[in-house]
Amino acid sequence: MGKLVRYIAEDGSAYIICADTTDMIYEMEQIHKTSAVNTAALGRLMTAASMMGSMLKGKEDSVTLRINGGGPAGTLIAVADSSGNARGYLQNAVVEIPLNDKGKLDVRGTVGTNGYLYVMKDIGLKEPYMGQTQIVSGEIAEDITNYFATSEQTPSVCALGVLVNPDLTVAHAGGFIIQLLPGCPDEMIDKIEGNMQKLDAVTVMLSKGMNPDEIAVMAMDGIKLDKLDESEVSYRCNCTREKVSSALVSTGEESLRDMIDKGEDVNVECHFCNKNYVFTPNDIEKLLNDSIN
Repeated sequence: MGKLVRYIAEDGSAYIICADTTDMIYEMEQIHKTSAVNTAALGRLMTAASMMGSMLKGKEDSVTLRINGGGPAGTLIAVADSSGNARGYLQNAVVEIPLNDKGKLDVRGTVGTNGYLYVMKDIGLKEPYMGQTQIVSGEIAEDITNYFATSEQTPSVCALGVLVNPDLTVAHAGGFIIQLLPGCPDEMIDKIEGNMQKLDAVTVMLSKGMNPDEIAVMAMDGIKLDKLDESEVSYRCNCTREKVSSALVSTGEESLRDMIDKGEDVNVECHFCNKNYVFTPNDIEKLLNDSIN
């Protein structure tokens, strides 16, 4: 089971969220059978969504991240609840491209850099909050950092990583987000910047056996911290037959009658978990009648 922790500086001027999402991203790869580079890309986006979800206050709140940079992976989507549980989907699961100039998986190459990162927060209001920023790198972490700075005016540091095994399973995945709050003193900013320069990559730290608590403390070295909370996070899809039924009804009476007239079963597959829901013509007729009456 994955783990997410949150710490705040003793003086309340900065906080850090750190997560080990290895199990979550492992499950994603098992569901979508992604190629290595796409496992890294969607894994990073899901890890970011998990941590951003944990920032939400309401139990039913959720955040959706969508990025399409024009690369061969197509659109990538990650959705997380306020507990940090996340699910993900991408348009093209298998993309095979050469390693980048550093000999690593070319996430920028599969995501692309010509497009936008969209952030939608459903926090129980009449309309969800929507924000968008132009993609600045396609590496995901830098794009999340840019989103916070540009759309929410919150200076932040985001680090994300996914290490893929030779058999395409996930060895390690995780990340952290540090945010500076109003009144953060310059000396604390200097400490954090200095820590970032000496810190290993997230997957290197996880490979060494470090847990999210240890990574968070190391990232905030020299700063007195109070632990806010911790939680277990996993790959979690919230699809149900009732939600799929509502989606079918929303297509309208004419569409439902057309399905009935064809006399064939209607198969609806969830993009996030690949679960298949079957509706017979009688099922569709009942949905139609219930929606009319």
